[in-house]
Parts: sequence; structure tokens; C-alpha cells
Amino acid sequence: MPTHPHAPMPNDSPAADNNPSADDRRAHESLDPEDWQRMRALAHRMVDDALTYLQTVAQRPVWQPVPPAVQTQLQGKLPHEPSAPEKVYDEFVENILPYPLGNIHPRFWAWYMGNGTVFGALADLLAATMNPNHGGGQHAANLVELQVIGWMKEITGFPDTASGLLVSGGSMANLVGIAVARNSCAGFDVRRYGVADSAQKLLVYASSETHSCNQKAVELLGLGNENLRKIDLNDDYSMHLQHLADTIAADQQAGHRPICVVATAGTVNTGAIDDLNAIADLCQQHKIWFHVDGAIGAVALLADNVRAKLCGLERADSVAMDLHKWLHIPFEAACVLVRDRELHRQTFSLMPEYLQKNTRGIASGGHWFSEYGVQLSRSFRALKIWMTIKEHGSKKLGRMIARNVAQAQYLGRLIAQHPKLELRAPIGLNIVCFRFNPGNVSAAALGKLNRAILENLQEQGLAAPSDTTLRGEYCLRVAICNHRSRDEDFDLLVRETIRIGDSLAA
Repeated sequence: MPTHPHAPMPNDSPAADNNPSADDRRAHESLDPEDWQRMRALAHRMVDDALTYLQTVAQRPVWQPVPPAVQTQLQGKLPHEPSAPEKVYDEFVENILPYPLGNIHPRFWAWYMGNGTVFGALADLLAATMNPNHGGGQHAANLVELQVIGWMKEITGFPDTASGLLVSGGSMANLVGIAVARNSCAGFDVRRYGVADSAQKLLVYASSETHSCNQKAVELLGLGNENLRKIDLNDDYSMHLQHLADTIAADQQAGHRPICVVATAGTVNTGAIDDLNAIADLCQQHKIWFHVDGAIGAVALLADNVRAKLCGLERADSVAMDLHKWLHIPFEAACVLVRDRELHRQTFSLMPEYLQKNTRGIASGGHWFSEYGVQLSRSFRALKIWMTIKEHGSKKLGRMIARNVAQAQYLGRLIAQHPKLELRAPIGLNIVCFRFNPGNVSAAALGKLNRAILENLQEQGLAAPSDTTLRGEYCLRVAICNHRSRDEDFDLLVRETIRIGDSLAA
């Protein structure tokens, strides 16, 4: 490797520096390892341990509480002096690694979380090694994100001219989409005057099953949660179209301004999918922004047994997609797509003199992601998405999604076959809501019994469903977004639910 003619070689040092003073050492110190070979050995150990940890995950409990002694260890004061890297790593192995949330385990079905992948974890290491700030400029990371966004447009059927942005999760993706809707449909310059200048109420519509992040977005954007119209549900927990149409008509007649309908492609409670085509028609008729919260279901367009249910998503003005769910990208990874690139850019672009683009050098490059979202400082999250999709291909990822959907139906059949188990909602996509009911138990006692079953399943490390309340009834909720789950895992869940339920009921 060529060097500058006047640059000292790494091992060259003047004779006077053979015994440098402490002040001299501090003047030349950095945060790089003092001993690269020692760090290399530790790095190899860390990677080997990580691979073993993932390879043997099914042999450990799904979850276990953090012991009080470990909690105390993790409340220590700020370190003032260095520690050997090996010692720091040993402390991680002892006090942190054994007590995960559990979502990498085959029997974790709580909330809605993907498992990650081995290659994705290694990609995160490589991204952190390069460590670019991903707001703009001319470098390879920008091109990787543009390619990944192009792949998301292919999956959803969005046009090549659409824009997109990788963000931390569905919450931020929905915020971006609704922000573009607000600025584009308000009828005045929101960025200049603010929403307080509106002579009309600016209204957003979503089903009563919409994710809480959409209400947060409406509040953060200054619209107020009273202007988020919660629409009634059908029996399958999808949005009631007639109630939506009637509510929009009534609001328009009252002089208000409907600006956005948030449809859901996979609700968080039951996995229900709104009628996307019908909502698209209604939005087109009334010139209302059509946003799809596809955090759960949008990537299921890759699955043969789901694709037809998502017809109409390609008509959205914007869509949110969580890639750390059903694509199993390590946290954090999500995407928002916006059909009209210029409306997207106008909502967020602000380029002061210290961010001026150039035609040459690092500050060249036509596309700066900082113009399409809130963040200027952004991590290279595109790499783990790029490497995961390259490794597995869209067809295999689609098969993993399709298998989870089939597993939900399998679990539903197991529940239907047992007289003490009850399905509490239609199975939408991959979410199963059920409860244990031995009979002759009051509604209040039944809720307490099922909560105790959930706690025992989790605390014994057997399985990790979560819970919810549907139409006033407490139930267990199994969200099957797990590429490591097998049918025998659901056999165990049913068997242990009945065993624990019988024991508690007795």
C-alpha cells in the first residue's frame, strides 16, 4: 500500500520517543486498540460465541427474569478509568447475554417481532465498522439504501418514480406518511403558518383497531387526537366501510377538511386487513390522502397465500413497512414509500448553507435522504436489509411468511379440537387470539385465570405469547412472526396452556 513520502511508517518512531512520558502518550492516544492482535483474538471469540448463542437458542428458556443481583450490577456508577476489553466482554456474557427479551427464540410470539438472522447481525457489525452518517453525500451507503428502497417499490407495486426512506420502525414510517398527507392536503402552507392557521378542522380517519403510533403521529403533527376519527369495525375486525363513508360525508357537510385515511394491512390485535381497494376508491372520490399502515402485513405480498388479500395496497399514496418484523432484519429497520416524490421532499427538505450540495467531492450526489425525513444523522441500516435479501432472496422470504400463516391456521385447529380452549377472534394473517375456559367460571375470574396462565408460560420459560382485550374479553394472543417456529412448538403451547390452566383452576 503506497504511503505519503513524508508520512512516518506505523512502527517508526524517533529515538527520543523510546520512553515517552505520560503527557506524550496522552497527546498521541486514540480510541483504537493499543494491541490490535489482542483485539483481533477477542473479536474472533465474540463472533464464535454469538454464532453458538444463535445456534443453540432453542435449548434455552424463552425468557427468564433478571436476578436482583444482576440488576444491582447494572446500576453501577460511571466508570472513570479504562477496563480491559476482555473484562468488559466477560461482564456482558455474565450479566446481559443470558437475559434477553426472547424474541430470537422459536416459541416467542409476543407483541409482534421478528427474529433477526445470523447474516443480518454480521451486517450490522460491518455497517458499524464503516460507520457512515447516512443523511447525504456521495458514498456507497446512499446507493445501497436507494437500491433497497427500489426493492420495496417492487414488492408493493409502487412506481419507480416514488420516493422512500429507511427509518427506525413502523411508528416513524407512519409519522412520515401522515406528515406528507397533512402538508399536501391541508390547503395552505403548513410549514410556513402551522396547523393553528387552518380555518377548518384537518381530519384523519382510521379504524378503532389502528395502531397507537398513528394516534401519536396525529398528536405530534399538531392535528389533535379529537380530529382522529375512529371508525367502527366489521365482525372480522376490519374497518367498517359504510361508517367510514358516512363519517367523511358528515364532516365535509359540517365544513371540516378530511385529509387522510389510514388503512391497516394487518392489525396488531388480530391481523385483520382493511378493504384496501374500497378505501382507495373512497379516497379517490373525495381527494383524500390514502395511507396504508402495512407495518405487519405489507411484506406479505411476497407470500402466495396472502398476496390476494392485500390487493389495493399498490394504490396507496404512502405505505409504512416494518422490515424487522416479517423480513427478520435485526432491529431497527423499516421503510416508508411515498408515491409523489416531490410532495415528500417538500414536506421535509431544509438545506442550510452548511449542507449545500456540490457537483464534485463528498458533498456531491443528487439524492440526500435528509431531505425526506426528520433525521439528519442516520445509521447505515440499509446494509443489513441488502445483505439479508441478497442471502435469502424474495422467494424464500415469502415462503417463511406463508409458513407462519399456515402455522396460525394449524394452531387454530388445535384450539378448536380442545373443549377447554376457545378462539376469540377470526384468525387474520398470522395472529391467533384464544383463551382457556374450563366452564362454570365468571367473566372476571376467567380473565384472571388466563392472565395467570400467560405469566406462568413466560416465567417458566416455556413460551411467550402476549395478551390483549377484545370487546371487553381478556385473551392470550399468539403473533406468529418467527422463522424458527415449528409445528411441535404450537403442540407444546397448547399442551402447557391446558396443563397450567387445569392446575390453576383446581
